[in-house]
Amino acid sequence: MTTRPHDRIRDLVLVGHGMVGQRFLEAWAEQPAARAWRVTVLAEEPRPAYDRVHLSSLFSGSTAEDLTLCPAGFLAEHGIDLRLDDPATAVDRDRRLVRTRSGTEVRYDALVLATGSVPFVPPVPGTDAPGCHVYRTIEDVDAIRADAETAGTGVVVGGGLLGLEAAGALRAGGLDTHVVEFAPRLMAVQVDDGGGATLRRKIEDLGVTVHTSAGASGVLTGPDGRVRGLALSDGRELAADLVVFSAGVRARDQLARDCGLPVGRRGGVVVDAHCRTEDPAVLAIGECAQAADGRVYGLVAPGYQMAETAARTLAELDGERSGPAGEGFTGADTSTKLKLLGVDVASFGDPHGTADGALDVLYSDSRSGVYRKLVIGADGALLGGVLVGDTEGYGTLRPLAVGGKPLTVAPEQLVLPAGFAGAAGPVALPDDAVLCSCHNVTQGAVRAAVRDQGCDSVAAVKKCTRAGTGCGSCLKQLGTVVTEELEAAGVSTVKGLCEHFAHTRAELYEIVRVTGLTSFTELLTRHGSGGEGCEVCKPTVASILASLGNGHILDGEQGALQDSNDHFLANLQRNGSYSVVPRVPGGEITPEGLITIGEIARDHGLYTKITGGQRIDMFGATVDQLPVIWSKLVKAGFESGHAYGKSLRTVKSCVGETWCRFGVQDSTTLAIELELRYRGLRSPHKLKAAVSGCARECAEAQSKDFGIIATSAGWNLYVGGNGGMTPRHADLLAADLDRETLIRTIDRYLMFYIRTADRLERTSVWLERLEGGLDHLRAVVLDDSLGIAAELDDMMARHIGGYRDEWAETLADPERLRRFASFVNAPGAPDPAVTFVPERGQIRPARPGEAGRTLDSPVLVAGARLEVLTP
Repeated sequence: MTTRPHDRIRDLVLVGHGMVGQRFLEAWAEQPAARAWRVTVLAEEPRPAYDRVHLSSLFSGSTAEDLTLCPAGFLAEHGIDLRLDDPATAVDRDRRLVRTRSGTEVRYDALVLATGSVPFVPPVPGTDAPGCHVYRTIEDVDAIRADAETAGTGVVVGGGLLGLEAAGALRAGGLDTHVVEFAPRLMAVQVDDGGGATLRRKIEDLGVTVHTSAGASGVLTGPDGRVRGLALSDGRELAADLVVFSAGVRARDQLARDCGLPVGRRGGVVVDAHCRTEDPAVLAIGECAQAADGRVYGLVAPGYQMAETAARTLAELDGERSGPAGEGFTGADTSTKLKLLGVDVASFGDPHGTADGALDVLYSDSRSGVYRKLVIGADGALLGGVLVGDTEGYGTLRPLAVGGKPLTVAPEQLVLPAGFAGAAGPVALPDDAVLCSCHNVTQGAVRAAVRDQGCDSVAAVKKCTRAGTGCGSCLKQLGTVVTEELEAAGVSTVKGLCEHFAHTRAELYEIVRVTGLTSFTELLTRHGSGGEGCEVCKPTVASILASLGNGHILDGEQGALQDSNDHFLANLQRNGSYSVVPRVPGGEITPEGLITIGEIARDHGLYTKITGGQRIDMFGATVDQLPVIWSKLVKAGFESGHAYGKSLRTVKSCVGETWCRFGVQDSTTLAIELELRYRGLRSPHKLKAAVSGCARECAEAQSKDFGIIATSAGWNLYVGGNGGMTPRHADLLAADLDRETLIRTIDRYLMFYIRTADRLERTSVWLERLEGGLDHLRAVVLDDSLGIAAELDDMMARHIGGYRDEWAETLADPERLRRFASFVNAPGAPDPAVTFVPERGQIRPARPGEAGRTLDSPVLVAGARLEVLTP
């Protein structure tokens, strides 16, 4: 319920609008007591809360908007006054006032400090020199990216989570990268010596030089005052053009210190289990607070729990708390699971075995770079563990460790990788096991959401419980529990294609592939319910038949199965006209090709526009004109761009090393090769691709179904991205591939997708739905885990060998050409419903009620069409 500001009788001031601050606002808005408070948020940064956990995605194409955590309309709906770029500078507890940088004074009845932390920069000479950076905010990332454009070597001081993320970003940018870590191993807090050694080997194999047991003793500068190197505590010097300090953080508690609130010995505002400071009117949450257990937590999950605790604490002042009071915040799960420079790393529970009587169970394979350690208590309970190189079991192991109950299987079975002889199968979790540590959601709560709240999908459960909306590491286990609960309730989790087929699209694909059926009617008769089919199954089966090389899509029965676009090999527009898009592989086109397209557009009076896929679209053609336009294009060496079909559209590219001073590989040549290889490949949904010649990512490869980014050692392959209504950044499937391996991997990826995806399912959705996700896909296409690699290779080879240009094939067949007439009884007559008006020197469709003009002839001389349209 929204309350008008003048109805509010108390003032709540939140200092800081980071991830924890935003979570507090959301938790507070859920409390009935919130209606009686006016909320003011004082933020230092120039933008609302954003996702710092995924800050490194900004180096690979994400934008600040992609990271935002504050939903549109949220602040207005709850009457929250957010003041950006105006941080609090002082607190007057006696007068209950907060003073901001602008000089404004804001009164409070309750004050919540969520000021977070500041990066720790070693107190050594030269850290303020140009070229030195910290890694904490979006502005920090922008500054690092700007300096990296002209840098050759970068050094990251700090080998923890953020430090390795920063190193990955520098390496992806083409810099010779070093990591300096004072501790004897990387990620010293999260992993043990064995895990650290495995992680170091894998990271050094990727080309990053690691220096442990050494700190920074000073930044070396040149005559211009800029960074030229870093002096280490062991006497060595590293040449560097850029230095990033990511050596941990310190609680940002200066406001509390200045107003006399107690702080911990190592920093952090001292709070009790209910997040209250010594002053009952002041609360503190997140990284700026020292919790009741004496720790300062630097992870998002504990911060969220503190935010929720603080919201309940404030609500209790009015006696209107929503939800159980609980025991407050006395500590939190600090488990982490992430991918650093392409290496999977996870730790959970007590990874170092500090409890009395704890024993380690180890599995280490240095050849494959896998290290797994479980810490077992004296009572047989799983206390914690470390996983490097293979984190497949994290979703099950972490809840077992948090639960603290004795294991029901031998720990030796749990430590072995999946599929290894003697490894345990699926292990049942108790309902009180915490599935999502970010929002403290138990498995029982997830099951109840499905059973009692009617949630029938992971998306519905996420909305209902917030599980899976934090770091995302629980999503796989979440999907498993949702499916189990639906199946237990007798709800089928596999749905047929439509009323005519009980099989899914993937099942129908296998039926056609194995049986060799070549007609829709035969498939419907033998494996469906009979009848005539529908608008769902007809084009789906048509696509399956086409992807298996069943001849021209307009031949015989197949022609009647196509949708409106495929039916005329062109894109239907809003006024009944069509657009024509010739293929321009890799976006490369000769001047003669440009002239040809220009002359065709001019002669036929077509509207022209450059597409986002680096092609030229010609709009306004009538059905009669299509063959005439195609013939001119084919004669000039063009072919169908398949803009009308669920198939490969384009492989976009930058100019790469051929022209660009930042390029490290020939992206254009590779893009052309790939587009010509996969042209005409029919699939469940459209396919878009791109090749970038360096990490600057000008081709936007990570927003594509498959994208390639050049590295100094080869090519990085990303899969499962897309733009559109629900954009998704692609995932790194494999790194530093040579050309042969890259193409073979893409071949298998595409054919596996075509073979297993659902109807109209983009690769992004397919990859998220795929059991085992990216790890399973990687195992299939790189390791041949299913033993089908040869089949996938053969399917692609047959597609390549059987490719024919659909436009040229249509022009060569009089029977196919017969369908290209506006009126069968009057070929060549203009369609009176297709009208245009002139605009900006071209044409556009006439709007309703607008006096447009039709065409007098499907074939026009130069400029004639524009003359017809001119009053």
